[in-house]
Amino acid sequence: MHRLLLVEDEEQIRNLLELNLEMEGFEVITAKTGKAALDLFRGQHFDLIILDIMLPGMDGIAVCEQMRLRNAEVPIIFLTAKDTAEERVEGLKKGADDYLTKPFDLEELNIRIRNLLRRAYPDQTDQGVSTYTFDKYKVNFKTYEALTNQGTVHLTKKEAMLLKLLIDRKNEVVSRNQILQAVWGYDVYPSTRTVDNFILSFRKYFEPDPKNPRHFISIRGIGYKFAEPN
Repeated sequence: MHRLLLVEDEEQIRNLLELNLEMEGFEVITAKTGKAALDLFRGQHFDLIILDIMLPGMDGIAVCEQMRLRNAEVPIIFLTAKDTAEERVEGLKKGADDYLTKPFDLEELNIRIRNLLRRAYPDQTDQGVSTYTFDKYKVNFKTYEALTNQGTVHLTKKEAMLLKLLIDRKNEVVSRNQILQAVWGYDVYPSTRTVDNFILSFRKYFEPDPKNPRHFISIRGIGYKFAEPN
């Protein structure tokens, strides 16, 4: 599930967009002001930002500019009641990826969101990878079943989420903090030892020799990576 930050000060529009985006399968976090949006952005991970330009206090242009100082890659869509070439150019210069003028069609917004997500995260389709096979092992992310050294086991939801995160980013180092944010969320963090214990379980499941792992590799002081078999 992609996580969106919706920044809109008009309550009726905000509630309508939140409801429709959730019905489309997105997790939606909302903010009413630019300051609130930046506070959320600094502390949490989002896959895409929907940002109204006309906000109280700090406008959307300034918010976008500050977001870009921290993250140059997350897609940002501007919403605005103004449709001047100057404003569009200014928004794009500050780092927006797309621009939609109010009033707009909800289906068009959904299409633009999915197009940006597809470009930003090319390894993730709308349906996602449902199964993954490596060596003699197989994981089904829909049923949470996995063929392991211990036969067929049923993974917990957190195990499946962490495993999919590592596989989706195969051969890349994923920090413990990124793992905690992606799998456990932001309200309550478990200890980093919890992540370590999950990795130990994966090694028992998927490593021919768990004491000498070749797939689930520890990167000292940082996190872990899943090394794809040759």
